[in-house]
Parts: sequence; C-alpha cells; structure tokens
Amino acid sequence: MQYHIWTLGCQMNVADSQLLASELEKLGHRAARQADDADIMVVNTCVVRQSAEDKGLGRLGLLKKIKQSNPGKVIGVMGCMVGVRDPLWMRQRLPYVDVFMPPSDPEPMVSFLKERMDESDALALESAARHERDVLQDGELILPLHERGQLVSAHIPIVYGCSHACSFCIIPFRRGVERSRRVGEIVAQARSLAAQGVKEVTLLGQIVDRYGKDIADGPDLADLLRIVHDAAEEVGVERIRFLTSHPNWMTEKLLRTVAELPRVMPHIEVPIQAGDDNVLARMRRGYTADQYRKLVEKIRKIIPNAAIHTDIIVGFPGETRAQFMKTYKVLEELKLDKAHLARYSPRPQTVSARRMVDDVPEDEKRERLRLLEDLQARVVAEINAEYLGQRVEVLVEGKHKERWRGRSPQNKLVFFEAPGDWKGKLAQVEVTWTGPWSMQARLPQAERRLEPLLVVAG
Repeated sequence: MQYHIWTLGCQMNVADSQLLASELEKLGHRAARQADDADIMVVNTCVVRQSAEDKGLGRLGLLKKIKQSNPGKVIGVMGCMVGVRDPLWMRQRLPYVDVFMPPSDPEPMVSFLKERMDESDALALESAARHERDVLQDGELILPLHERGQLVSAHIPIVYGCSHACSFCIIPFRRGVERSRRVGEIVAQARSLAAQGVKEVTLLGQIVDRYGKDIADGPDLADLLRIVHDAAEEVGVERIRFLTSHPNWMTEKLLRTVAELPRVMPHIEVPIQAGDDNVLARMRRGYTADQYRKLVEKIRKIIPNAAIHTDIIVGFPGETRAQFMKTYKVLEELKLDKAHLARYSPRPQTVSARRMVDDVPEDEKRERLRLLEDLQARVVAEINAEYLGQRVEVLVEGKHKERWRGRSPQNKLVFFEAPGDWKGKLAQVEVTWTGPWSMQARLPQAERRLEPLLVVAG
C-alpha cells in the first residue's frame, strides 16, 4: 500500500510525520509519488492559530469526498487537533475518518493496519519489514525510500508536551505535560538518520531548554548536546541545532556548551512574544522586557557570532497602541536575525480565551504586523549586508532551479552556482549579494576545481 501525509504547523509536527512514515515503512508501505495515488491518507494537524486549524479541516473536507468515492482508502488524522485526550467530538464530526492519532503517536494507525491484514499480507509485510530493519545499524527510524541518501536535515524530538502554560497557548492542553525522551533513544535516532545520509539534526522541544527537568538526576540539555555531539563525530553528522528555547530556562551552562562544541550551530531561537511588561505578565511568560534584553546581551557575549531568532504576537487582549510600540522599540533596538510574527487569535481552553476579551480589531492587528514586518526587513537587510565579501560555510540541502541552496551556521539561506554534486556537502563560498531573506555567493576558484565527494547512505 502507498501512503501520503499532509503536515501542517511546526517542526514538531514535521518530526511526528517522519515518525509515522517510519512506522509505515517498517510495515512495508511506501510513500506515494502523487497524493491521489495513496491508499493511506493522513492529515497531521495544527491548532496553534485558527488559520492552521481551518487548513486542517479544509483538507479533511476534501478527503471526505475521496472516501465517499473510494471507501477502501484509509483516512487518518494526527496531531494537535486530536490531542492527548479522547477526541470524541472529532469522531462524531468526522465519521469518515478511520484513525485518530494523538501527537507523536503513530500506534493507532499501526494497529489499525495490522488488524486489516490477512495471514498472507501479514507474512509479506513482516518479510519486507525485516529487510528494512536490516538496512540500518540501529534500525530505530527508517526514512521513506525516496528520502534515504537524499534528506540532508532532519528533526529529533527530545521532549514532548509542555508544562509552562502561557495564557495564549493551547499546546499543553493538546500535547500534554512535558516528557523527556531517554538519551539512548535520541542517540539511536541520530545514528540511524546519519546512516541514511542525514548531515544535520535539530533537537526539538516546545521548551527545549527544559529537557531532563522531569527526570530525577537526569542530564540537562547542555549534557545531552555533548553526548549527541560525540555521536555526531562518530557517524558523520556535521551540524546540530536545537529549538525552541524560553528565556527563563536558557542557562549560562547551555550557552557556554554551544560556544564550545564546534558541531553545535550558533543559532538561538528564544521568543520574547511582546515588549511590554504588562502584556508579558498577562501572557504569563515569567520575565520582563529588560530581562530579555539582558539575555540577548549574554548570548552575544558568550557566542559572539550567534544568530538570534524570536517570536512575537501582536494584538494580544488589552494590548494598547503604546504597549505595541514598546514591542516595536525592542525589536528595533535588539536587531535580531529573524522574527516569527503572528496576529493573536483566541484558542479554546486557554486562559486568554476564557478570561480575556479579544478586543484589538483585526485591521489594527494587521497594521501592527505590517509595521513589524517592514521593520524586520530593514533590520535583517542591515545584518546580512555585513556578510558581503565574506566567506561562509554552507551545508548544501539541494538545488533550486540552477543554483545550489544551503544554509550557513547562523541558518542564513545562501544560493550559489557550481558544477558537480554538492548536495549534503559543506561548501566554503564567498558572499556576492545580500538581501533580507537570502544571500547569493560564488564558489572561489580554488574550491571550484575540487570535485565534491558523493553522498553515500549507510
């Protein structure tokens, strides 16, 4: 059977879809070349914003029509729309869906498919699964066949759920309390990805800095980075990243670890969400704007070449124009490398939805968002201009039209032209043009004469 997974939302959902695909591959199923050809169709949903939830429901509406025409197709829903509690309302609203999977849990789909097998199917799939398990040293995570030796970067969840309930966030309700994965599982997944050609791994958590907080005398994120770094050196993983951080949990120990480990990239994602202390208090973020400023100063002192990314929500309940301008001033002052910007939308079961009035008009939210987008474009253009004429190391992810596409240690997008096969390789390039969202570069003549080695999957 063939499968297709539509993934909406964050990097954690991308990792969850990868995990589901791995389990399907172990059963002998294969990714469909075209979504319409799939026998198993899954929507991995996001509900962090109303727009994301609407997209998921829209996709499911299309699958309803497909199911009516082809009753034998298997329809699944995964992710935050399902949540960690029994989705009774979804079962009633979406009776044509065969399988409901909580975030990060492919087991309901695996069990459903196994129950549908007859004896000959089960034997054939078990034979295929044994073959797949033999491909890898560790055999923990199997990429889809078409991605093996082709996927350059992959995500590894290290802590599921969240226990820091911000007043606007639905994630704790839908993903449950935080649960740290065992070190052995994380390292095994990194090794298995490396065996299939992956060169960069990103360690994920809703608050990734809280890794190990739920384990008595367990390692923290800094300790885990050192362990994964040692494994990466052995198996050929060139780069390690982690996200997303929280200002309250980013320790000096963690920052110094990033500075010391050459394979851990100088790329920090730490959201501020707002620049006004009263808004931050209503958001239940647990810090002030000045504390965030000091954290940015500390990051830049310990990791001078770090790129810092942030998240900001505009139009939070009760946010006045003057309070918004404080956010504007903070972003203007700190000159961060990237800002993920969003308009506030109330989410069911959150404190802000239950106790606060969504009183900022939508047109005002859009105007505030536009002001920050314009500001950030100017800021990033200024930051990136400093790279002009410099050499940067790019991990090449693939080709876009006729140019190679990759990212710098600071996660800057870089394009360059060069003969040969550079996919999955580190290229030293010279930046020839910069803009706010990407850079163009060239391969120096000395480098151009060197034919890159082919990527060989283990």
